[in-house]
Amino acid sequence: MSMRPALVLLRAVCLWLAVLAALLVGAGAPVAAAQPPDATSTLTVYVRAGCPHCADAKAYLAGLVQQRPGLVVAYREVDRDPVAREELFALSRAVGAWPPGVPTFVANGRVLVGFDNAETSGPDVLALVAGTGATTRATGLAGSLSATQLGLPLFTLAMGLLDGFNPCAMWVLLFLLSLLVRLQDRRRMALVAGTFVFASGAVYFAFMAAWLNVFLLVGMSATLRIGLGAVALSIGLVNVKDFFAFGRGVSLSIPEAAKPGIYARVRRVLNAEALPASMAAVAVLAVAVNFVELLCTAGFPAIYTAVLVQHQLPPLAHYGYLLLYIVGYVADDALMVTVAVVTLGHRKLTERGGRWLKLVSGAAMMALGAVMIARPEWLV
Repeated sequence: MSMRPALVLLRAVCLWLAVLAALLVGAGAPVAAAQPPDATSTLTVYVRAGCPHCADAKAYLAGLVQQRPGLVVAYREVDRDPVAREELFALSRAVGAWPPGVPTFVANGRVLVGFDNAETSGPDVLALVAGTGATTRATGLAGSLSATQLGLPLFTLAMGLLDGFNPCAMWVLLFLLSLLVRLQDRRRMALVAGTFVFASGAVYFAFMAAWLNVFLLVGMSATLRIGLGAVALSIGLVNVKDFFAFGRGVSLSIPEAAKPGIYARVRRVLNAEALPASMAAVAVLAVAVNFVELLCTAGFPAIYTAVLVQHQLPPLAHYGYLLLYIVGYVADDALMVTVAVVTLGHRKLTERGGRWLKLVSGAAMMALGAVMIARPEWLV
């Protein structure tokens, strides 16, 4: 097999997977939750490592404690202490400050989120300690514990790209391209293959929107989260198994019984004399293929939409992120179509190539499943 057009993308996925695995293995052990002193004389501050606003707040509070010996500051490290993290989540929901941010200050039953500098935020902290501060996000800047405006888009694209390395869909597209290239017509090849990619993306968007609405309806309980993680681990394990024992035992691939029907549909695409008829036929093919390969692709969209609903985004933002996911999902297909149209060449997905794709996607799926079960906060 020759898989040269996809080697660069495969290496990028492997690098992303290595980073995810390093995070999973190298996470520090949680520290024991400290019991704060009397709340009437204590300022509890929820912080996390690497937050510049938390560092500024600590510097300010160090001086404040010297000025007020009766004040005790208790820091809760939400990135290392699961109990502190859950406390902050509950607190943020209670006061309507969602998504949660750090630093968050709590004193006298009141809550203040964010810190800019001593001049602008210091008076708000003093008012909180005195019992006159507000209980909402009222000051400065907060470092969000949810994905940042940069982090969530990158996570979305990475998940879509990983999902796109699916040997089921890739096999059909490469087979289609191998027949289209015989026409030696770049325009027809681009339009027909491009329609296949676009229709596949549209069907997948509808499929993910259904997952999204299910999770929005039922909510995300701990039982459901652990169940999704277990399913992801199982799907990933089957795909990794296929790298070593391809086609033996349980396998998530296009059934052999479905392949003759797919071959027949592809030939109808090629035999259509009029271009609009060929494009309509290939759109029907894309819909059929997406339903046939449903088990191959169920894991990534289920996990991603489950993560997405936890970000408490407006409805339009949810669907905007689904579109961004689809951009990543079809990126590898679009690249293969572009290469085929420019070079009028084609590649075949052999068993060896399919094994490697299954290994990459399976290992990524297992890592995500483990994170969802053991470290769900990393995905929020």
